[in-house]
Amino acid sequence: MPLVWTDFRFSCLFRVHSQYRFLWLMTDLLEEIPKMPDFLVALRPHTVWEKTPVKLFCTVQGNPRPIVKWYKGGVPVDPLSAPGKYKIESKYGVHSLIISRYVVPVTKSKSTIFTERSKFPILCCALNGSVHELKLILPHLTEIHPSKLEVTLLDRFPVSFGVEGGSISLVCTMVVVPDLPNVPPLAQWYRDDKMLKPGKLAEMSVCGGAARLTLPHLAKDDEGLYTLRIFTKDGTAEHSAYLFVSDAAPSAAGAPGAPMSVKAYDINSDYVLVAWKPPNTVNEAPITGYFVDRCEAGADTWVQCNDAPVKVCKYPVHGLSVGRSYHFRVRAVNSAGISRPSRKSDKVTALDPAESERLQGTDEGYVTIPGEPTDVHASEIFRSYVVLSWRPPSPRGRAPLWYVIEKVSGTGAWQRINTAVKLHSPRYPVFDLQDGQKYQFRVYSVNMYGSSEASVPSEPIQKVDEDGAPSAPGQVVATRNTKSSVFVQWEAPKHLKNLMGYYIDGRVVGSKEWFPCNHKPFKHTRFVVHGLIPGETYTFRVQAVNIFGLSEESQESSPIAVESALATPSAPYGITMLSCDGSSMTVAWKSPKHCGGSKVNAYYIDKRDADTLVWKEVNLAAITERVCTVDNLTEGVFYELKVQAGNMAGVGVPSAPSAPMKCEAWTMDEPGPAYDLSFSEIRSHSLVIQWKAPVYTGASAVSGYFVDMTKKGSSEFVTLNQEAVSHRYLQVTGLEEGETYVFRVRSVNANGVGKPSQLSEPVCAKALPGTTEIVAGVDEETGDIFLSLEACEICETSKFVWSKNYKPIGDCPRVSVTAKGRTSRLTFTNPDKDDLGRYSVVVTDTDGVSSSHTLTEDVVPLKHGLNYEILEKGHVRFWLQAVKLSPSVSYRFIVNDKEVTSGEGHKISHDVASGVIQMTVDHFTRASEGTYTVQIHDGKAKTQSSLVLVGDVFKAALKEAEFQRKEHIRKQGPHFSEYLYFTVTDDCTVMLACKVANVKKETVFHWYKEDDEIVPESPPNVMSGACALPIPLFSRKDQGVYKATLSDDRGKDTSVFDISGQVFDDIINAIAQIAGASASDLVLQCTPEGIRLQCYMNYYTEEMKTVWKHKESKIASSEKMRIGGTAEMAWMQICDPSDKEKGHYSIEISDGVKTHTRTFDLSGQGKKITSTSTSLSLTCTVWGEPTPEVTWFKNEQEVASTEHTKITFDGGKFASLVINKVTPEDSGKYSINVRNKYGGEFVEITVSVYRRGEQIPEPKMGHPKMATPAATPVATNVGL
Repeated sequence: MPLVWTDFRFSCLFRVHSQYRFLWLMTDLLEEIPKMPDFLVALRPHTVWEKTPVKLFCTVQGNPRPIVKWYKGGVPVDPLSAPGKYKIESKYGVHSLIISRYVVPVTKSKSTIFTERSKFPILCCALNGSVHELKLILPHLTEIHPSKLEVTLLDRFPVSFGVEGGSISLVCTMVVVPDLPNVPPLAQWYRDDKMLKPGKLAEMSVCGGAARLTLPHLAKDDEGLYTLRIFTKDGTAEHSAYLFVSDAAPSAAGAPGAPMSVKAYDINSDYVLVAWKPPNTVNEAPITGYFVDRCEAGADTWVQCNDAPVKVCKYPVHGLSVGRSYHFRVRAVNSAGISRPSRKSDKVTALDPAESERLQGTDEGYVTIPGEPTDVHASEIFRSYVVLSWRPPSPRGRAPLWYVIEKVSGTGAWQRINTAVKLHSPRYPVFDLQDGQKYQFRVYSVNMYGSSEASVPSEPIQKVDEDGAPSAPGQVVATRNTKSSVFVQWEAPKHLKNLMGYYIDGRVVGSKEWFPCNHKPFKHTRFVVHGLIPGETYTFRVQAVNIFGLSEESQESSPIAVESALATPSAPYGITMLSCDGSSMTVAWKSPKHCGGSKVNAYYIDKRDADTLVWKEVNLAAITERVCTVDNLTEGVFYELKVQAGNMAGVGVPSAPSAPMKCEAWTMDEPGPAYDLSFSEIRSHSLVIQWKAPVYTGASAVSGYFVDMTKKGSSEFVTLNQEAVSHRYLQVTGLEEGETYVFRVRSVNANGVGKPSQLSEPVCAKALPGTTEIVAGVDEETGDIFLSLEACEICETSKFVWSKNYKPIGDCPRVSVTAKGRTSRLTFTNPDKDDLGRYSVVVTDTDGVSSSHTLTEDVVPLKHGLNYEILEKGHVRFWLQAVKLSPSVSYRFIVNDKEVTSGEGHKISHDVASGVIQMTVDHFTRASEGTYTVQIHDGKAKTQSSLVLVGDVFKAALKEAEFQRKEHIRKQGPHFSEYLYFTVTDDCTVMLACKVANVKKETVFHWYKEDDEIVPESPPNVMSGACALPIPLFSRKDQGVYKATLSDDRGKDTSVFDISGQVFDDIINAIAQIAGASASDLVLQCTPEGIRLQCYMNYYTEEMKTVWKHKESKIASSEKMRIGGTAEMAWMQICDPSDKEKGHYSIEISDGVKTHTRTFDLSGQGKKITSTSTSLSLTCTVWGEPTPEVTWFKNEQEVASTEHTKITFDGGKFASLVINKVTPEDSGKYSINVRNKYGGEFVEITVSVYRRGEQIPEPKMGHPKMATPAATPVATNVGL
């Protein structure tokens, strides 16, 4: 837009005619005192830019109300003479004239404009015959600061997706006023609220009406929320959108993604601390550690810093060269391999930060031997390493200084630990500390003059377990956001532990595969997941991240369908007049671009005179169609209209007022404009445009239509059809991919070509991502022909609308439409020639999902296209099936452009009844690779089908053919009909089994393990057709390669079964499934060492996945709690039990699918007995020095030892109270009191005894359930 300074003067002459209006209906209202018209606020001069809007204001007063008229150059301003150019408004005594786009009235150069002031319009106002002229003095153009520009953002960059190693550009177009080439707007780019600086990793530019940020080397570090902030005259214009950067292809299958955000801290002369963020692991194996690499600045050789992977996301790098600069990078390790390296860190220089200050000191030169270091402590303590830190001596002297470190464990001697390293930094990582040992450290300062005294030893330092991962996040809630995104929020974990952020994972409901939603830890507890499939249902989970890795996964969110959040619809647009008879107008408009998540079911229209501000309702009742006739209009008056749309959420915002439309009767002979232009089947080089017939037909009926097209921004239209088309659709071809076009339609009748339609919305020649086409096929069960479309996008309110020749399909008994999920099918139950034509389908409430397919009689419909199958002997059969074939059908097979006929090596045939045409290839070899085609000609109809067998597909077919050929040869003699496999019997015996065929009495069968023959107790009987080898008490010792051989005079066959790896795990899981189901309840047994919990089962081996737990915490085998088992049971021994060992115990036996759990409550709170002939034994393990005295009580009364209640105290350790033949009278609260001269302890237990047949109350939470009463007396031991 050219920049022109214009001096103009508008004159506004107010001719005020005073008149009195007497109000008939208000006789009680006193007449006001008349007052002469007068200006309260007069017009002021304006300096404006060309093609920008201008608003002129003034305020008048007078009684009666003055009548105000506007003049330009002495000529009255008439808004109707140029609709849309001028608008006159009057409200509360303020009068305004709005000029939409000011144009320079005379064409002059800048110099002429500034000097010939007499040529300019003069701004003046006249009142009562006197004219007052306001002369305007134009300022010279001065320097303009970017913040003084007016900037409006237009096309804005969307949510974007990139891949590591790729590049991406974020672009925002804008309109700048004034547009000065040498004064671009001031633009700033931010990532996660941190301003970016131009460099190799971020290229920025502002030119050509666009602000651009290019990231040429993407890494996961670049993921985040990007914000463009442009300073304008009114403040700032901003736009933000998220950029997702996914992992590049891994270096090895299953390897983790690269770490990110690598930074160096605590920089010293030969030491830095490197930290990073861990990658997300969704379907990969857990990360076991990291390797840190360094590279000198300017070089390209990377050196690995650590020999063994470090498990935390920090690593101290020492041994650097003083004064040199370095970059660092990190690689993650798991069981599958090593990840790609992270982006390298910023350059850091190995320098002591206090070195320059020290050299400027005045007293340092007199110091020779340095003082000792101080404050020796551990700044980083992990299981992998400990970082020692201390304060340098003060004063230290100017001579170069280094340090010597010594350590001691317990009362041993001090040992030097950096013998081979000359240490210059007050930091040092120690890696070789023993587990469970406490160490102290001291440091010496050394220079060329000697060594200082040792520092004060540090406090005892011990390595700690690396169990610092945060706890799992809390409840995850997903809610609707847009048609391709979901808003996810969750509760923060209870234990944060220096949280870095969160990883969010998602999966489609019904799928087992999770996918990452973000690839860089997100700091907040809410996140918008983008890039989802519209209409699909997802569930989400969250993990917390810190330097120790990832937490456990949170619970999954409830499933949610990807739909737009419910809202009112956006404004309709494109209001156009279709007809006018002088007292009414028929208008139409276009649907809102956004329906708000529910169907638009109402429209409301308002109207007003073009020169007034008052809007009036046209319809009180809702209109469902997008065409309306507005009545009770005045002929010759210009009107403006606006429309509002409504849905179940309410009424949306009104549309912009239409252009002024004159109410004048249409009398032309040509037809009026077509309307409601819409597009479907938009592809890279074609589209289909549809429209509705004009309401006003003219003097004769409409006979056809012309369609015009132009590129966006151009006014040169090209007519696409030379002859008028009679139907109301047109397929447009030959478009340029990615180009944007505008269309219009002109109606034709016998009198000529009518008015063109309103211009269509710009449409881009680009297919939607994931676009699919209609598929024609034949139902295998019914044999009916069908057309099917699977939509790439769908929402809750979407519907599949099928049409024939772009007319809706009505009720037809031969056609049925079904829809399931994202797929719709149009089925022809009894097709005939009337069903031929072009069929199309449109999915409503989407971004234009649509497709079409033409059914013609010239095509032989196929039930199955050309396919192949491998037969016995290695023969390959190529076949297809038509819906119907006539006896006169002809066809031919073409292989690699050469016709093949039936003969040696090829057998070609067909069957009219089934419609099958086939060719069998006897010798399928490497020369058979290529393209296979069948051409069919049946009467007037013809078709062809091709199959490409090349590359990996051909190799797989050839391999299968060769296998079948060998199988055929193998089966001529004795052979295995089923190769070796395993089963597990009810007693957990593993059986290696196989099935044999084509055997005779002379056939010999042998078993081998690692080539050593196995002779089973029962010789194999091949005539039974099955052989089996039992492996009792299966364990790890039974791993190995097993082999079975079968032979006689006709040949030999072998079957091999390798019991190792996954096969071994599968066998153990199968054993655990049977053993776990047979496991008994946990039983308590007192032993000399303490208490033993036992679980009996059909078979137990330590290879089974069993876990013992105490109060939901996993128990590791130790001196205190020993875990073991025999072939009949698993047990856990509690040695020297105390109060700490009380609580809930359980054993979990996992079979890979299900976990079998048995529990026992060792809380000492109570016991219920159901058999009145049962003996009850209460046993307690006690200890003390000297040996304590033991006293038993029942209901606070001392119990004496009798035949009924026998008291024993064995070895001064095991105190027992045995109640023989318990009865309900023995119920009560029992307690034991143990005391010696140093004190005592008191323990209680409640015993409840029930008669057989009595209903036993449900146990309270935390108590074990009662066992079924035994038929015979049972002695029960209870440990307190």
